[in-house]
Amino acid sequence: MQEVLSEPCPSNTQPTTTHVQEVVLMTTESQSTQNKSTLTDPIFTSEKGTQFNFKEKVNFRSKAIQTRKILTKEIAVSPYKHFVTSSYTSPFKIELSHDVNPSRFGKTNIKKCIGFTEDEKSDSDVSSYPVAPRKDSTFIVTSSSKISDSSTTVADVNEDIDKMQKLSHTLRLIIKKPMMYIGVPKEVYFIVHLIHKHTNILHEHILLCLKKIRLNTTFSELEDNFGLSLSYASKLFLKNIPIIASVLRPFIVSLDKYSIKKTLPIPFRYKYYNVSCIIDCLEIDIQKPSNALFQAQTWSDYKKNNTVKFLISCTPNGLINYISPGFGGRASDVTIVQNCNFLDTLEPGNFVLADRGFKHVESILDAKGIKLLRPPSVASGSKLSKSQVRETKIIASLRIHIERVIRRVREFHMLKQHSVINKHFLRILNDVIVIACALINLQDSLIK
Repeated sequence: MQEVLSEPCPSNTQPTTTHVQEVVLMTTESQSTQNKSTLTDPIFTSEKGTQFNFKEKVNFRSKAIQTRKILTKEIAVSPYKHFVTSSYTSPFKIELSHDVNPSRFGKTNIKKCIGFTEDEKSDSDVSSYPVAPRKDSTFIVTSSSKISDSSTTVADVNEDIDKMQKLSHTLRLIIKKPMMYIGVPKEVYFIVHLIHKHTNILHEHILLCLKKIRLNTTFSELEDNFGLSLSYASKLFLKNIPIIASVLRPFIVSLDKYSIKKTLPIPFRYKYYNVSCIIDCLEIDIQKPSNALFQAQTWSDYKKNNTVKFLISCTPNGLINYISPGFGGRASDVTIVQNCNFLDTLEPGNFVLADRGFKHVESILDAKGIKLLRPPSVASGSKLSKSQVRETKIIASLRIHIERVIRRVREFHMLKQHSVINKHFLRILNDVIVIACALINLQDSLIK
């Protein structure tokens, strides 16, 4: 169109009106043709990188950086790397500490890690800071501590309920079968309430001590039965045994000869009606002491073991009327009789029935005016006469009652034969055997 307009006119002629109209018409047609070509021609775009350079750079800011000043250095011209990196272009997550984040209520909150709640997340697509999940943060205080405290409380309550159920189950079994668990018949169960009345020890603690003596139950099992810790059960046992023994000691009674004669069994009435008691020695195995002197004092040639020896006495009808303190297994019968107060319980004119091993005690008893009855003994190499054999059988048949008493003592498993007593329980062993003897006196009569 420019060429047409710039074409020179003939020098001799001037442009006419018809010629001008033709030129305008050509110009209009060319413009319309150009517009149509513009609409129909394909649009050629540049590559992404090239297109990015031509576009105007727009910075999107999230809520997280509205309170921070961003340096406006260009990455291409600055010698330093820009601190802010987009989470869409950076392959690494930036972990910052003590960041300042805007609050949805208009206040500024300081957090110790980058991590926003669902309400505090940015609305923009491009964020200058990576958003870490809240659950990965170890600094944000949540309600997990309260949940853990509540779960711990629930666990403690469940444990207490379990202990109470175990205790009630154990008490129900003991009340149902007291002879089996604590060594007293059901008719004499009131003794537990009597002990509680005089000592203020809890019923379950009394039953724990009696069950330990009766069944020699381990403290681990007592822990499960009574809902107590192992160490606490052991402390209760060591503490309460002397107190219980002081209450039960009066049940080991020393009867006078008139009361004994009233309850004298028939086999004694013909020839041995003056017998007031039957004596014997009881040996309890103990743990080997670490001290060499104690090892020598407690060694028993009869048991071939370290033992503690007790002198026990019962009436002809099987009632225990005396139990001595413990002596070393090496002590002889004469030494025990001389050093205990057994002779003080006897009256002049009484008869004491004993085994052949007490023959050296006869001189001591004679000095007190007490007669010793024992099987006859003969010199080595000689035989017993018929009368001596008959007398030996009669005395042995009468002495059997003390053996039956000792068998009842052995029914308490802590004092059972070959049941070794721990060295920590030696200081309460005298009290343990006193409790056992007192409970035996509360049982049924030995002679029916």
